[in-house]
Amino acid sequence: MTEARSDYRSEWFEFEDVAYLNAAAIGVLPRVSIRAVQQALEWNKFPYKLPDSAHFAVPNRVRALIAKLIAAEADEIALTTGTSGGLQAIAGGIEWRKGDEILIARGEFPAHFTTWLPLERAAGVKVTVVAPRGRFLTADDYIERIGPQTRLVSASLVRFDDAARLDARRVADACHAANAFLALDAAQCAGAMPIDVAALGCDFLAASGYKWLLAPYGTGFLWVRAALNEQMREAPFYWQALEDAEQFHALSLGKYSRAKGARRWDSSETASFLNLSAMEASLEFLNRVGVSTVWNHNRALLSEMIRRLPSDRCVLASPADPGARGPYACIASRRPEGTAALFEKLQKAGVVVALREGAIRVAPHLYNSERDIDKLLTVLAV
Repeated sequence: MTEARSDYRSEWFEFEDVAYLNAAAIGVLPRVSIRAVQQALEWNKFPYKLPDSAHFAVPNRVRALIAKLIAAEADEIALTTGTSGGLQAIAGGIEWRKGDEILIARGEFPAHFTTWLPLERAAGVKVTVVAPRGRFLTADDYIERIGPQTRLVSASLVRFDDAARLDARRVADACHAANAFLALDAAQCAGAMPIDVAALGCDFLAASGYKWLLAPYGTGFLWVRAALNEQMREAPFYWQALEDAEQFHALSLGKYSRAKGARRWDSSETASFLNLSAMEASLEFLNRVGVSTVWNHNRALLSEMIRRLPSDRCVLASPADPGARGPYACIASRRPEGTAALFEKLQKAGVVVALREGAIRVAPHLYNSERDIDKLLTVLAV
């Protein structure tokens, strides 16, 4: 059950007279997460107060909290350092065949290119870049390019540059009909948009923690469909993925066996207390508040912004249909050369947004209100 409240601003520390509308770049840690970091610092200050169980209990609680957010099981969750770490784990886990094709989209976030392009030389695969036929990338753009050699489609569930939301289920069905995998990058929606991995139909879902999950840099997760974990190839893994790892002081040399589940893809040094303690607190907060609360709050603010956007100066640079957008929206100047100037104007006025691919990205969260949207619109109108 989620809380029934209308004002969550007090959950964060006060900002310095700015309208912070940039959660898609860096989410703001709530007060409770800052306090968790302070407690973790005490463990470093007095390490004799750190119980051995914390090495395993904290990561396991984080897995369970992530699983709850995306309607998954805890043993399907690996803890990573971010979206890139998740994509790299996928790249290392698939048994590639020479001639396999990987589809990624033009203008995709760079992590997709830096993960898959090196495999062209290392594994003999082919990376094909899919171009949108219309203004925004759609499921059809991927589906029409899936062929007999396609092994993987790597796509953002919500695009970082224009907030376009992918109809992932249709892509997943097309992938599976061709015996291919679908890997989704959920960095720009996990924690801010309701996600059910079974409904999406994907095989992998990776996300970073420092955006909508309100966690520190160096956190993230990878979800792997349970049936795939044991099908993927063996690779070196962090020792805490051993069976009975909690009894590490008594493990017998030569009798190591890997635990089942996705923890084999954990990043090394999983129990990073400064990071995971804050992440746990933020995930508890999001689960308590409810992702649907964040989603509905943002949609209301963005609807107001779009409705009142000064049409003589600005245009919407995201899909007009709210169902085709993620938890934020992008705008641009009617003059292409004027967008950068508008961005600078907003920054100087204390309206913190992001400039991405020739558009201004406006990404609110529960700490924002109509007052912040008013300030944004006032600057745009002058």
